[in-house]
Amino acid sequence: MALHKTCDGMARRDFLKVGAVGASSLSLGSFLQMSEAGEIQQAAKAKSAIFINLPGGPSHMDTFDLKPNAPEEFRGEFNQIQTKVPGIEISEHLPKLASAMDKFVILRGVSHTLAAHRLGSEYINSGNRPLPSLEFPGYGAVVTRLMPGQPDLPPFVSIPRSTQTPGYLGVKYAPLHTNSTPTPGRPFSVRGITLGNGVTISDVENRQNLLNNLDTAFAGFEKENQLLEGLDRFSQQAHSMITSKRARDAFDVSKENPQFAAQFGEGAFGQSCLLATRLVESGVRFVTVSTGGWDTHRDNWNKLKTTLLPSLDEGLAALFQGLEEKGLLESTAVFVTGEFGRTPKINTERGGRDHYPRCMFMLMAGGGISGGRVLGESDANATEPLNDGFSPDDVAASFYHNLGIDHTKEFKTNTGRPVMIVREGNVIDELFA
Repeated sequence: MALHKTCDGMARRDFLKVGAVGASSLSLGSFLQMSEAGEIQQAAKAKSAIFINLPGGPSHMDTFDLKPNAPEEFRGEFNQIQTKVPGIEISEHLPKLASAMDKFVILRGVSHTLAAHRLGSEYINSGNRPLPSLEFPGYGAVVTRLMPGQPDLPPFVSIPRSTQTPGYLGVKYAPLHTNSTPTPGRPFSVRGITLGNGVTISDVENRQNLLNNLDTAFAGFEKENQLLEGLDRFSQQAHSMITSKRARDAFDVSKENPQFAAQFGEGAFGQSCLLATRLVESGVRFVTVSTGGWDTHRDNWNKLKTTLLPSLDEGLAALFQGLEEKGLLESTAVFVTGEFGRTPKINTERGGRDHYPRCMFMLMAGGGISGGRVLGESDANATEPLNDGFSPDDVAASFYHNLGIDHTKEFKTNTGRPVMIVREGNVIDELFA
């Protein structure tokens, strides 16, 4: 998958290039204690999550919020098509998603005010408006902190990379970056999981014994050091994973049923969605998939209809369908978003649309969310929400709620400062009606 840079030069961050992984940190006993305390709601249907990131900012008016009756300088070149759900229409270049409309919800009129890629991305990936004094943790880090995972599986995987960071929670909750995307029909090699260069399981065991001896000799130095604690956790997790056949099989898309895999196509995004489905099925708690190129200041409609929308349509529709076929849609929360929308009024000089956070779309599915609906509405030209709209904070609170996590729970920073998971925002009750 290509590394897309946005117009302000921001590239998707390759956090912790050593290929380290976060650890689940909780035993079953800890989980039960937290459930008893009300920190994780046992009644929640979603037990894992897939976050689809569309960096660059996709145009809402050319995808899921078209305005065919708007003036020519707004409405764009695409027509609407009817979806599987009567009364709901989306772009003509999303026919497979139109057929899968019963499986997801469109949120229209999502609105914020941060028009820079980096700031918008930080906001959308955490549900908290950025502060210069504090780095908020992304969704995957919070889920990793609060929900237990299997010791031989990474709890948080990003394909190929993610802008989500562990923030003030610390490096031990960082994701495993695959740094590449699968190739159809071929085993997928991930650094830290796949044995290579003649390395055997016995070699790994011998090295781990040496590390354990060193850890004993230097015990105590890292008690107050968040970085060393995180690296120690990475070491333990990497050892468990590299010696686990289940972990290696989870990443091996070539083991998937060919008929099932065919619906995902051969593109990088579709194959990433296939891998995400396989990882969740294997027990990974949180997966991010990123596919960029949405910063369409120029040549907006040509880029959308020839590359961006066909890829999104194929991969995302297959993800929804594949999760349902495997009986995983009810236990997997899915969240699809970019960092903002794009200007309703066309930039005629460049044939595109520019940054526009005041109105955008998001998609949600799975868990306690019933598909086949549109919530929220934008005005006649899609310039702002028609009524109150939704904030990214509201959507974040709802995403956590779908996973049984109370968004008002407080964590403490390493200086002891209490901070709520989502500082503003409320659960969108209609999502779960």
